[in-house]
Amino acid sequence: MEFIHKPVLFDQCMEGLDIKPDGVYADGTLGGGGHASGTCSRLSDKGVFIGIDRDRDALAAASEKLKDFSCEKKLVQSNYSEIKTVLKELNIDKIDGALLDLGVSSFQLDNPARGFSYMQDAPLDMRMNRDDSFTASDVINKYDKQELTRVISGYGEERWASRIAEFIVKARKDKPIETTFELVDVIKAAIPASARRTGPHPAKRTFQAVRIEVNEELSRLEGAVDAFLDVLAPGGRLCIITFHSLEDRIVKEVFNRRANPCTCPKEFPVCICGKKADIKKINGKPVTASRQELECNPRARSAKLRVAEKI
Repeated sequence: MEFIHKPVLFDQCMEGLDIKPDGVYADGTLGGGGHASGTCSRLSDKGVFIGIDRDRDALAAASEKLKDFSCEKKLVQSNYSEIKTVLKELNIDKIDGALLDLGVSSFQLDNPARGFSYMQDAPLDMRMNRDDSFTASDVINKYDKQELTRVISGYGEERWASRIAEFIVKARKDKPIETTFELVDVIKAAIPASARRTGPHPAKRTFQAVRIEVNEELSRLEGAVDAFLDVLAPGGRLCIITFHSLEDRIVKEVFNRRANPCTCPKEFPVCICGKKADIKKINGKPVTASRQELECNPRARSAKLRVAEKI
C-alpha cells in the first residue's frame, strides 16, 4: 500500500519551527514524511534532520520521500518519548526545533490490515510498532469489565463506557472478538438507538480509547514533552499537534508549568521560590485549521497546534 499523508496545519508548523538552514531538527512522529518534507526543504546541506517513528513502514516510505533533499538525514525506529536516548546514540547534544504530530497517521488508518479503522474490517491489531506483542485483541478479550470501562471512559470519554464494556465481556463468552467489524457490532448493540442517531460514528470513541491503550500514547506524553523541551537549544522551538482534548490538556499543562514554574502563593509580592521559566509560549490559544484546509483535509477538524520556544 502506498504511504499517503496530508500533513495537518503544514504552513503553521513551518512558521512555528522558524527553521534555520544549518540547524538540527527532529520530527518525533515521522509518519508519511509530509511535515518532514517541509522541514528538509528548508535545510541546507549543513542542516541535520532526525526522523523518529515506531512504524517500520513509515520509516521506509519517508526515506524514499526525503532522499532528494540535501540535508543530512538520520531516520530512527523508536518512540518519540525516547528522544534523549536517540540523541545520545547520534552524539547530538541539542536541537534547534522539533515537531510532534500526535495520534494515528493517515496511512495506518487507511491500511485495513492494521486494524485502526472502524470503517474497514480487519483483525483487531492497532499497533503502531508491529514488533510489539500487545494488540487491541488483548485489550478487548483479556481486560475485565472494570479495566475496559476505565479505558473506554478515560481515553475515549465515552458516556456509554460501562455498558459497552458489559456487552464486550458478554459477547466474548461465546467466542473471542477477533475483528474490527465484530467489535463495531458489539458497540452498536450496547449504545441505545436514540444515542446512535446523532454525533460521530458510535465506535469512534471506543476505537480511539483502545488505540491509546495499546500504544501507551497518553502515559508517555507528559514525559515526552518535557524531554523535547529539555533538549532544545536556546531559541529552539517545539511544535505539537494534538487531535483530542486529553492530548491537548497534557501539552497545555506542561507548557504552562515550564513557562510559569513559580510555586509561591499568589499573595506574595515577589517570588522567593527561585524557579525560573525556561520556555515561552509562542501562541496563547492553540492554532486550528482554516476553513480552506478543512475542505481539503477533513481530518484536520480536531487538530490543535501549540508552539513553545526555549529561553
